[in-house]
Amino acid sequence: MNTIGHMHTPQLSAAEAVAMLREGAVLLDVREMEEWNAGHAPEATHIPMGELAARIGHVDRSRPIIIICRTGRRSDHAAGALRNAGYDAYNFSGGMHAWQQAGGTVLTTAGHPGSVI
Repeated sequence: MNTIGHMHTPQLSAAEAVAMLREGAVLLDVREMEEWNAGHAPEATHIPMGELAARIGHVDRSRPIIIICRTGRRSDHAAGALRNAGYDAYNFSGGMHAWQQAGGTVLTTAGHPGSVI
């Protein structure tokens, strides 16, 4: 696991994230609504970064949380904040671009093949 990024925020590669998701981790997408609508991982939960503080209670605290955005920058900040609040949170290094490059499915909100914007 790469620890570069936020001072104490673990960084996950696509392969590490997929392995954690298979074991029950939550994938939390913090991108804006237009980004989400254009294409997202089908297993992700969507809470835009600006709404995270108000809506984090909707995320299962008993499971590890992998935060993803477009490139990994916003998600790194979000994961750091969640870790500081006591959550078991990780940053998906490289974001949706890395997810897509690793062969991860990207769908629109209508369930059609999507794109990362």
